[in-house]
Amino acid sequence: MDNTPEFTVSQAIAVFNQILETATPNIIVTGEVANYKVNQGKWVFFDLKDDSGILSCFLPLWQLRVAIQDGMKVKVRARPNITKWGKFSLTALTIQPIGEGSIKKSFELLKTKLSKEGLFDQSRKRPLPTLPRHIGVISSVDAAGYKDFIKIITARMGGLTIDVISTQVQGAAAADQIITAVRQFNELADPPEVLAILRGGGSRDDLAVFDDEKLARTVAASRIPVITGVGHEVDTTLIDLVADKRASTPSNAAELLVPNRRELIQRADDSLVRMVDGLERQLQDQQSHLVRSTDRLTNAMQRCYQEITQRAKSLAQTLTAYDPRAVLKRGYAIVWRDQHVVQTAGVGDNLTVETTKQLIETEVKSVRDK
Repeated sequence: MDNTPEFTVSQAIAVFNQILETATPNIIVTGEVANYKVNQGKWVFFDLKDDSGILSCFLPLWQLRVAIQDGMKVKVRARPNITKWGKFSLTALTIQPIGEGSIKKSFELLKTKLSKEGLFDQSRKRPLPTLPRHIGVISSVDAAGYKDFIKIITARMGGLTIDVISTQVQGAAAADQIITAVRQFNELADPPEVLAILRGGGSRDDLAVFDDEKLARTVAASRIPVITGVGHEVDTTLIDLVADKRASTPSNAAELLVPNRRELIQRADDSLVRMVDGLERQLQDQQSHLVRSTDRLTNAMQRCYQEITQRAKSLAQTLTAYDPRAVLKRGYAIVWRDQHVVQTAGVGDNLTVETTKQLIETEVKSVRDK
């Protein structure tokens, strides 16, 4: 009796996929990208090849979080399956460029894309708080970079509230964990004043997680200002470019976030000295101004007094010159009639003649025109 299984085409495909799912639910395949294309703005198709073989790969465009192109070497985590058209294919779950050249090329492609969207513009970057009291940290708490950050920031300024969400900082799960942490901090009712994303040094492969497009967009969208301290000073990742501030290392991030307590006290002392010096200079300037104003006022009053005195003397001289008594002393007389000075008189008028020493009563006997 023939025990060979018999299937329809659809049944056979379903069985093969069940076998594949049981035997190799997920596999990682390394190869070179070829025939890369995007269909209908939704689906990504490419081949993965090496010197002697080729595999077809597929994934939705929204799931592609790195930039790839033909010729790049990548590591693909995928689920093998047979399509309904009978073609063996890999449904890609994650794609990671490998090798210095491919990593650099992927970085440059994404950098160009995000730059055109304005995510790196200085105009959208926010200043960090001058002296934050509440800091959110995203890092692996077992990493040396995180420990350096905590050590330095505690030594520089005590009494800070530091909340930490520990995540992986390399590997396939790292980007999604960091994205979740950024969102958790942003959703808090009382969020930190600043977020610090930290990772110590490593190879460019190790830092590739920070070139994830979805992670870069999440950092750019954070309502909390973000400082990054990833790798060494020579390393630059996409989240460094979208962050509000880039530190060269985790230790440098601590130095940029908070001032040294002793330096802060010294700056305060220096500011106080400068303020006192400034006030003293202002006081001296005001005193000098007051002295000059007083001198000008005194001089003006002296000039005014001299002018008034001179005018008074002149007026006194004028009054003296016109004083009738002075005229009488020179031998002249004033002729009165009924208490009025007269210029003319008639015969028989009774007049009073005033001299310097006498009042003489007289009667006019004759008058002739002068």
